[in-house]
Amino acid sequence: MILQRWVFLLMMVLLVAAKTGAPANPDVKDGCQEKCGDVIVPYLFGIGEQRCAMKENFFLNCSSTDDGHQKLWFGKNMQACNISLLNGTVTVEIDTSFDCYYKSGQQSMIFNQSITLGLGPFTFSDSRNIFTAVGCDTIAAVANMKETFGAACISLCTGNDTMLKNNSCSGSGCCQTSIPKGLKDLDITIQSTYNHTDVFEFNPCGFAFLADKDSLDLSDWPLYRTPKGNDTSNVVIEWVAETKTCEKALANMSSYACGINTYCSYSDNGQGYRCSCKAGFVGNPYLEQGCQDIDECKDPEKYRCHGKCHNTIGDYECKCSLGIRGDGKIGCQGFAITTIIAENHEAAPVIGFCYGMETFFYRRNSFPGDYLSIALHNLQKKRKDKNFRENGGMVLKHQRVRIFSEAKLTKATSNYDDDKKIREATDGAKMDEIEAVTELAQRCLNSIGVNRPSMKEVSEELAKLKALNQKSWAQQNSDETELLLGESSQSFLNNESPPMRQSQTVISIEIEKYTDSI
Repeated sequence: MILQRWVFLLMMVLLVAAKTGAPANPDVKDGCQEKCGDVIVPYLFGIGEQRCAMKENFFLNCSSTDDGHQKLWFGKNMQACNISLLNGTVTVEIDTSFDCYYKSGQQSMIFNQSITLGLGPFTFSDSRNIFTAVGCDTIAAVANMKETFGAACISLCTGNDTMLKNNSCSGSGCCQTSIPKGLKDLDITIQSTYNHTDVFEFNPCGFAFLADKDSLDLSDWPLYRTPKGNDTSNVVIEWVAETKTCEKALANMSSYACGINTYCSYSDNGQGYRCSCKAGFVGNPYLEQGCQDIDECKDPEKYRCHGKCHNTIGDYECKCSLGIRGDGKIGCQGFAITTIIAENHEAAPVIGFCYGMETFFYRRNSFPGDYLSIALHNLQKKRKDKNFRENGGMVLKHQRVRIFSEAKLTKATSNYDDDKKIREATDGAKMDEIEAVTELAQRCLNSIGVNRPSMKEVSEELAKLKALNQKSWAQQNSDETELLLGESSQSFLNNESPPMRQSQTVISIEIEKYTDSI
C-alpha cells in the first residue's frame, strides 16, 4: 500500500512537470523563455510575454527567419548577440557606414548610419567601444543628434597597406577616436577628399563604424573590401536597472530592482544603479530569490581548505584537522593524526584508516595479523629524520614499534579506495583498543609541553595495550605485507624476542610536528 502511494505521488509530479514545460531556469521568471536562438535572455530582460521582463524597456523581440532560425532584436534593427548581467551590457550588431567610387571618381554607393537607443536606461559604452574608420582617402565623423558632441578622424595611404588584427590605426589605412560617456544616439558620416581616384586600384571604398575593442579584428577589413550586405560591427551598450541613486531606489522598495542577498552598486557610466549578489552568493540578482548560497566545499580548487570544510550561509568554515591549529583557509600548524587499523577476519583481513575522528575500514585479501597503529605524520618530509631522532623514535623502534610511510599506506589501501571500505564508523565505535589509543593520542597532542607524556610514558602505555591480548599469530608470507612493512618487517622477524601470537595487537606510533604553514 505504501509503495502504491509513492508511485501515485511520483506520477503526479511527472504530470505537473509535463504541464509546466521545461524545468525552471534560475536566470528567468517561471514559465518564461530562456533563449532566443543561441542567446540567453536573463531577467530583467525578457521575451515572449511582457511579464517576463522587468519593464517595457527590457522587453526584446525574438523573431524567426524563413529558414527557422531565431534572432533576438534590440530596438528595431540591432541584432543582439550577448546579454551580460555581470557587466551590465548588451552586445549588438550595427551596420557600418561606407562610401564607394568608380575608377572615374564618380560615387557608386554611400550609406551613413544613424542610431538611437530611445528613452530607456541605455547608453553606448565609452570604455568598451572605439570609433574606427578604414580607407586610404577617408574622412569619418561621429556626433550625437543634438550636436553637443562631435569627433572625426582621417585615414590616408598611398599603398596597399596590410590590415593586421592589432593594427595601431594611427592614420595610415585606418584611424580611431574615442566617444564620451552617456551617448544615447549617434550619427556616423563618411566622405572622401579625392573620391578614391588615386587609390582606386586597391581601395575603392571607405568604412566607418563604432566597434567593441575586444572583438574588433582589423584583418577583417582589408583595404580592397567592398560592401557585402552584411557589413556590421559589434557594439557594446551599457544599461542600468534604473536611472536613480541607490539611496533613492532603496527608499521605494516596491520598485527596487534587487532581490535578496544582493547589494546596490553604481554603473561605470554614472547613469544609475545595478544589482549584484553579495559575496558567497551566486545567481541572478534581479530575481527575488535569484542569489543563492555558494557551497564552497564543492569547489576546493577555488575555495582553499587545508582541513575540514563546512559550508555556511554566504561563506564557509575550514577547521584544521585534529591536533592542528591555525586558519584552515590559509594553512595549519601543529600535529596531524592518522590511525591505521587492521583486523584478522575469517573471510579476509582488513586495513582501516582514520583521519581526525573518522575511521574507515578496507578489506585486503593478503594482509596478515591484527594491527592497530597510530601514525602522527609530518608533511614536511625534510624534517622527518631529525624529528624522529629528537623525539625518541629510536626508543620506539627498539620496542618493536612499526612505522609505516604514507606511500606504503596509500599503496596498501589502493589510495584509500572507497570501494574497498566494508564499514565506516564516525562515532560510537565499540573497540577498547581504539578508545585507549585515541586517549593516548589526545594526551600527546596537548599543546602544553609539561602535560605532554614523554616517549618513555608513551612506550609504557603501548606496552600495556600489547599485553591486553595473549594469543599468538603466525607470519603470513604475502607480497602485500612485504610492501607495507618493508625492511622493518624483516628486522622485526629476525629479532630474538619471542614470536607474537595470532591475535596479538601490534601498535605503532610516529610523532612529528608541523612547524610551518602548509
